[in-house]
Amino acid sequence: GGEVVEVGGKALDEPGYDLTGLLVGSEGLLGIVTKIVVKIVHLPEHIATQLVIFDSLVDAAEAVSAIIAAGLLPTTLEMMDRSVIQVVEAHIQAGYPLDAEAILLIELDGLRDGMSRAVQQITTICQKHGAREVKTAQSDAEREQLWLGRRRAFGAIARLRPSAYTVDGVVPRSKLPTVLAQVMAICEKYHLQAGNVFHAGDGNIHPVILFDERNREETERVMRAGVEILQVCVEAGGTITGEHGVGLEKQREMRLLHTDQDLTMMKAVKDVFDPEGLSNPNKVLPQLISGV
Repeated sequence: GGEVVEVGGKALDEPGYDLTGLLVGSEGLLGIVTKIVVKIVHLPEHIATQLVIFDSLVDAAEAVSAIIAAGLLPTTLEMMDRSVIQVVEAHIQAGYPLDAEAILLIELDGLRDGMSRAVQQITTICQKHGAREVKTAQSDAEREQLWLGRRRAFGAIARLRPSAYTVDGVVPRSKLPTVLAQVMAICEKYHLQAGNVFHAGDGNIHPVILFDERNREETERVMRAGVEILQVCVEAGGTITGEHGVGLEKQREMRLLHTDQDLTMMKAVKDVFDPEGLSNPNKVLPQLISGV
């Protein structure tokens, strides 16, 4: 009907139903957002950025788990594996070591007091888990150069093959070492080239599978590998998407997580907000597509 409503407010936890959370998590199934009011926060007083170099991808993943287990919460904690490091360096020269099996990019921000202590804690944890070297950026220019490689990683990877499929899943951070090993085993089973660059601090994995979508047989292998990777994520206690959403791509995989009762309830909520099915139609819920 095109009714305009406002939800939420200045309080972090408004009384009543969390309609803001419902709408934010709906991938546009319930309506169109036309305005968002956000809180402005102060810029951090101090920022520390570290490049941590490993000779083992598993060691890097275990270091991530240990950092979080120690109660340290970096603003950003990113991981790249050897294949991504090499292609990024070939095109950007961000300063990553070509012989490393994995690197972590770690950033802390906040008050200057106590920052050096947190940096040292992270350094010690990484060294205990096999870090070959830990470098801390000494200037804004050095920090910017380190992040330049991460920001342009996906563009650099795209130079290798005509097509790239980014699988988006989430696992408990304690399961990262095991899941990464399984992901690479799946890609090897299907004879696929893949690289890992992802938000390790969130447990949000992003294996990038390279292929040529003009090759139908190869494309089918990529899609099968993607489904198996998501199954591994769910079996590890994770979920099928961390930030890219379900959309059309993962409708069937919703059944890996949800019962028919769950999905029926979700459809009932959509019917209340959008009885004619006009808002982002035929997405997310598997019962909205034929034959599922």
